[in-house]
Amino acid sequence: MQTKTTLILLAIVVAVASWIIFYEKHQPNTEEAKRLAGSVVNLDRDTLEGILIHNGDDKIELRRTDDRWRVEAPIQDQADRAVIENLLSDLDTWKKEETIGAKEIEAGKAQLEEFDLVRPKLRLTLLGKDQPPEILFGRDAAFEGRMYVRFADSKETFIARNSVRDAIAKKPEEFRDRRLTEISTMQVTRMALRTPAGEMELQKEGEQWEIVKPLRARADTQKVNDLLSQVTTAQIEQFVADDRGDLQPYGLAQPRGSITLFTGDEKEGQILQIGGTPEKEKEQVYARFSARNFVYTLPQKIEKILNTTPADVRDRNLVRVNTDLLDRLTIEAGERGTVVLARKENDWTIANRNNQPANSAEVTRLLETLRNEQVTRFVEDVASDLPKFGLDQPQLQVTFSSFASENTAETPAGERPFASVAFGRVEGEEVFARVGEEPFVVAVKRSLLDQIFVDPVQWQSLSIFRFKPEEVHRLTVRTDTETTLARGENNEWKRAEGEEPIDEVNLKSLLNTLTGLRAVRWVGGPMPPQAFDQTQITVTFTTSPDDKAVHTLVVGGPAGGGMWYARVEGRDGIFVLNNPDFNALRLPLRPEAAPAAPAESPADPAAETEPPAAEPQPQATP
Repeated sequence: MQTKTTLILLAIVVAVASWIIFYEKHQPNTEEAKRLAGSVVNLDRDTLEGILIHNGDDKIELRRTDDRWRVEAPIQDQADRAVIENLLSDLDTWKKEETIGAKEIEAGKAQLEEFDLVRPKLRLTLLGKDQPPEILFGRDAAFEGRMYVRFADSKETFIARNSVRDAIAKKPEEFRDRRLTEISTMQVTRMALRTPAGEMELQKEGEQWEIVKPLRARADTQKVNDLLSQVTTAQIEQFVADDRGDLQPYGLAQPRGSITLFTGDEKEGQILQIGGTPEKEKEQVYARFSARNFVYTLPQKIEKILNTTPADVRDRNLVRVNTDLLDRLTIEAGERGTVVLARKENDWTIANRNNQPANSAEVTRLLETLRNEQVTRFVEDVASDLPKFGLDQPQLQVTFSSFASENTAETPAGERPFASVAFGRVEGEEVFARVGEEPFVVAVKRSLLDQIFVDPVQWQSLSIFRFKPEEVHRLTVRTDTETTLARGENNEWKRAEGEEPIDEVNLKSLLNTLTGLRAVRWVGGPMPPQAFDQTQITVTFTTSPDDKAVHTLVVGGPAGGGMWYARVEGRDGIFVLNNPDFNALRLPLRPEAAPAAPAESPADPAAETEPPAAEPQPQATP
């Protein structure tokens, strides 16, 4: 019997404990309970379905669907989400500053009539499950910025801030969304513009816009987005009328023009029609927007859209190049030859020269030049007569390709061109050009041709030698005299003949310059006349203990601009050497020799193609 009683008592204790735990779990803690008790409204946003406002004869009904709000009465339209969010925030933070109990009112110490809370003009109902009763708004209290408030099912009255009253005591149109549309510029995938001058349609392909009517051409994506943003960011000035009546007074029975926006796979689109100008508001224009079925006024600047022509939004960039896809760059110049540049990780090589290292900075420069080049004019929209523009056999063509070294399920191995630009006949300061198979002929600046090197030599790396000074074993410097040095057993430099001392500082400077020598640029085309008629310096050195790896640098005449022509024996091409390097290579190697005055190349603007005959230069004193 005692065991049974004990078990029963234990079960009761467990049940009571479980109930207490469950009950406490769902009750607010002390701090939360205090906050809730001090709030006028404990709003549950998750279950809020709508808001009903009675303001005298006006009844305003707002309804929520997901996160979107609409005005359902006295009109049906988009609601201003910001206005409603501000109202809900005011309700969340609405505090009771003083409470007048129902007993005080029943005892006659306070009267609802005095507070204007018997039949108040302004009432608010929050629609949805577990929402509070209707809220009645009375007169202002004695304290500034405060008013009397009560719930419809209670005589208990609160004094609270009048912020909520100010948020709902509005005209119905003040709850309407003044944004013309909820569509953002980035959501639009197609656009149709109709004006007295004609029709134009644009289609978005990936991230780029294309003109598809009245011609097919690349569009300037930034300009199209700017055009769209005039609609997607437009703000309504006035709500005029619904669009089911007579539209003639607004100039919308036969609108001056329209713009239609499409998103995704939308077939109908949202149509904005532009009408006339109000008599009293000359800075506004009547407009009708099909997505909302109303007539509005918008700022007059919106009608500038109607002046847009295909030329206004056409892409004036010569060519679009996606460098992420680019693996090959081919420059074809007819009889002058072909250059094929290939990407190798982050660098470039000259593919048709046994993948010799290329000047990657120069490749980057060319790509940026071509990507930023603007056409000076659109010459022909239908390229039916290519010979007329020298484009049937272009003098120069640049092709951009991707390259796959192995077959894949998607693509076979090999080169796949994805863009090209051909240059034809020169006319004045312009050259005619055509991009890929586009049917257009355009003109660009003739000077662009000079920036596209057609000689493979000009694409070589600017690094002439890549050694370390300690790798040099033997060195001969020849000016008007000849000096030969060699490393001894202790790695010390000695003269090949004689025991004369060596200026170690000058030798170190010479070796540092020589072993890391870089060209200013390579010179393309035929060798400039008289470039090597008079040799200034010849430096021969070896980089192997047996002296078999021999390198010879020859510096010739002036290249203009304070620079000198130079070449390396056994290597194609000549390059331009700067004056500081030139002077370092001719430093005297005898300590007792007086340093020669630094030489300067004559400032010759003729540069590298046709320099004047070289005058005799002062020779360095060895």
